[in-house]
Amino acid sequence: MLSVSDLRVSYGRIEVVHGISFEAKAGEITCLVGPNGAGKSTTLWALSGVLRSSGGRFGFDGQDVTGFSPQSVVKHGLCLVPENRLVFPNLSVIENLRMGAYQRLSSDKNGVTQDTEKMLDYFPRLRKRVTQEAGTMSGGEQQMLALARALMASPKMLMLDEPSLGLAPMVVEEIFEIMGALHKAGTSILLVEQNVQLALRYAHRIVALELGTVAFDGEPEAFVDSDFIHEAYLGRTNLPSKAGGR
Repeated sequence: MLSVSDLRVSYGRIEVVHGISFEAKAGEITCLVGPNGAGKSTTLWALSGVLRSSGGRFGFDGQDVTGFSPQSVVKHGLCLVPENRLVFPNLSVIENLRMGAYQRLSSDKNGVTQDTEKMLDYFPRLRKRVTQEAGTMSGGEQQMLALARALMASPKMLMLDEPSLGLAPMVVEEIFEIMGALHKAGTSILLVEQNVQLALRYAHRIVALELGTVAFDGEPEAFVDSDFIHEAYLGRTNLPSKAGGR
């Protein structure tokens, strides 16, 4: 579904992603892992069209979308939930949800209304806060809102950037359970996550980045069994012997 070939991304004259290639298949959860500064978030920003790549190509659902604007990328079915949620803090929950469907607000009002109700059914916490300003909600509630807002665009694939960042463990578990339910409902997912143990429970494929290059690309079981990956990224403590639970 998503095919990345020799992707390069630079900030000014400094290249930070050095020709990476990988695939994220339809119906799967693909997880990008690696230390801080490896290029994970930069990769997602480039794929979303927010950052312009300096080289390489990437295609989605059979079409080359290299160089597309963020709006066009979303229109083709690829949607980013950014790190730190980035909800509209002064807008209410309901207004944030409608912003997720901004491309069809004028042409499909009934559909937007129906999808809004679906999101409130899917995220019961949000229904209790429909008129509340997003900036006054907890981090976990804002993450749920960011997910729901992205789903309002009816994406074929969600790109999630560090959804567990700054959240309490119980809230993180709830967010990942929601992510698993979204996957079972048919949404493919490209996930950036520092919590590797948690990622291993859900991922079908692991792509490990190191200093802007691909250091590993394969199934979670092979990732767990790789001595190099253990030493380079994780150390040897508290890792499951086998991935599972998808």
